[in-house]
Amino acid sequence: MPVRQTSEREFIALFGFLTSLTALSIDAVIAGMPVIARELSSGGAAPDVHLIISALVLGMAFGEPVFGPLSDARGRKFAILLGIAIFMAGAVLAITAQNLNTLLLARFIQGVGVAGPKIGSRAAIRDRYEGASMARAMSIIMTVLILVPMLAPALGELVMLAGSWRTIFMAYCVLACIAALWLCLRQPEPLPTHRRTPFRWGQTLKTALRICRNSRVMPATIAAGLMFGCLTSYYGIAASIFHDIYAVGGYFTSLFALLALGMGIATLTNSRLVMRLGMYRLSRHALMGLVASGILLLGASALSGGAPSLIIFMLLFSGSLFAIGVLFGNLGAMAMEPLGAVAGVGASVIASVSSIVAVVVSMTSGHFYDQTLIPLAICLSSCALLSLALLHHAQRSELVPVCAPAPRHQAG
Repeated sequence: MPVRQTSEREFIALFGFLTSLTALSIDAVIAGMPVIARELSSGGAAPDVHLIISALVLGMAFGEPVFGPLSDARGRKFAILLGIAIFMAGAVLAITAQNLNTLLLARFIQGVGVAGPKIGSRAAIRDRYEGASMARAMSIIMTVLILVPMLAPALGELVMLAGSWRTIFMAYCVLACIAALWLCLRQPEPLPTHRRTPFRWGQTLKTALRICRNSRVMPATIAAGLMFGCLTSYYGIAASIFHDIYAVGGYFTSLFALLALGMGIATLTNSRLVMRLGMYRLSRHALMGLVASGILLLGASALSGGAPSLIIFMLLFSGSLFAIGVLFGNLGAMAMEPLGAVAGVGASVIASVSSIVAVVVSMTSGHFYDQTLIPLAICLSSCALLSLALLHHAQRSELVPVCAPAPRHQAG
């Protein structure tokens, strides 16, 4: 039987839930990372436990360029449900993992899968809304995404009380099943058959290359990846910071949520200021603030043997997260600005490139992590300086819209 059109509230709730699977995949497992490090520590696994975050983001980088064109060709629901199925397969593999390498493979598979709900949900929202209505829907969904990083570690810790760290991956399966059933039973296909675009490798590749050569798209995309990399670098070592450096593991979820609140406040602040100050001006000020907080954290860490007082860390790093929160929406909007009619493929390319950059940043920072805050401070300040240079280059470049290649017509 055909599924009736859902109400606006249910539509936003459904796709907010689907979109939040990405944040839950990253954040909920953080609470279990110290236990995972102890259990899978044979063969030197403990120092590499931060790769649990990087492996997921790397999988997203591979999945994002596939699910965008796939959702255009086969429909949003098909792409989302296929992604959920792959995500659940990765979760099942993680439940049975007996060593870190298997767990990292499982996380990579989860990353590939979660790209389906991430990209498919964005496209579905664009199908139903435009203009101010779309801005309103996205602002509500962004509010959900602000709450998830604050609550996800606490959820992971609560789930672990019922079993072990493997229970977190069982919870992923349950949440994915709920999302899939909700989508199947309540939401009709947002993209009608007559509006679907046949998938052609050659045409898609040419469009992707045009996007990558655009002098405004790529600088903003790489800068967004650098900011995502700073965030994933922190996620990878957050549990160690509070458990090992400051020995306040019992307050981990509360302190993590308090820091995440800074990003939420930044998102709300940005929505009020961006129309008055503009994306570039606001982003430049945020990057300068991130450089300053990173350098101050580096100086404080160097003067205190790698670990300044907890209060100093919380104050300086909350400032860093506030700056990153301002930058996320603005850099994404800058990257999308020249895309126009190729926004579907463009969103996939931008997401994939930024994820790859984030993986490089987080793996490099994680490799040098020595149970001090110095590598994290260097990561913040250097990524902010590089992003400032990229932003300056993008601002000086001419805004040239990216157009799809003209279709080839047969003679006669």
